[in-house]
Amino acid sequence: MKIVILDGSAANPGDISWKALGELGEVTAYDITSKDQLIDRMKGAECAITNKTVFDKDVFDKLPDLKYIGVLATGYNVVDLDAAREHGITVTNVPEYATFATAQHTMALLLELTNLAGLHSASVMDGEWCKCPQFCYFKAPLTELFGKTLHIIGLGKIGKRVAQMASGFGMTVTATPHDRSLIGTVVEAGGTGVRCLDLEEGVRSADVVSLHCPLTDDTREIINKDSLSLFKPGAFLINCARGPVINESAVRAALDSGLLGGYGADVVCVEPMLEDNPLKGAPHCVITPHIAWSPVETRSRLIDMAAANLKAFLDGNPVNTVT
Repeated sequence: MKIVILDGSAANPGDISWKALGELGEVTAYDITSKDQLIDRMKGAECAITNKTVFDKDVFDKLPDLKYIGVLATGYNVVDLDAAREHGITVTNVPEYATFATAQHTMALLLELTNLAGLHSASVMDGEWCKCPQFCYFKAPLTELFGKTLHIIGLGKIGKRVAQMASGFGMTVTATPHDRSLIGTVVEAGGTGVRCLDLEEGVRSADVVSLHCPLTDDTREIINKDSLSLFKPGAFLINCARGPVINESAVRAALDSGLLGGYGADVVCVEPMLEDNPLKGAPHCVITPHIAWSPVETRSRLIDMAAANLKAFLDGNPVNTVT
């Protein structure tokens, strides 16, 4: 089988191996593939491995040998699934490979907002501690998480892992789950009891709100001017879900006014970030470039799971199919 990896540099910039896929066929790996390059690079290939390279309906007629598309991600919106079905092409994704890493990154963003480690480290490296008459100094107020309330929007595997980690800091954890029938119940999450509340009640009582929901019609801009008006003054907001689950202009206004004490995110509405993104340069704002999924161990797991998906397809028993 001829296997073409179309945009491999995100998952593997050279620090891990494609060996697991190489054992299943002849692999050609490209760092990035533009729309104009896609057809030429896929000629004669039965298998495409993609992360962000788009397979829209126009390309399928031009790739008669294509039998399988493996998406190197959990989300698979880069593939026109209806067109794939029409052409008999199996499409798979890799679910839940980044649960631990994403929960860890969520806490890293929160801790950066509460402890300001980066701000203080930069000041030390700039020589401020050397000039300080006291043994310590504070560039801005720090926040203790013990006794605070964390409200999670979306209580899947990542949300439950975050709940477990937050509980370890002595936080009370509540959540608005996707399954609204759970409202009013207590859900167990790794030994932590999470009380399920509707969105309004949950954000009103929270010191921290953390987003872990998929992007759907119901969750698009779930955090907006109206929902932000319910927040406690000075509350923190964390987004390791998808950029469009918030209204970025509304969040910027809340940061400027002080309604939000801080915003930490690993995602924005348009990626890579645009120069005119309203959050660029915002106060009390920490944004990382969509890296929650990218520890070495996590990316290695991703490639191994993608290879397992392809092997299952070749064995006639496909798994993690989305078509």
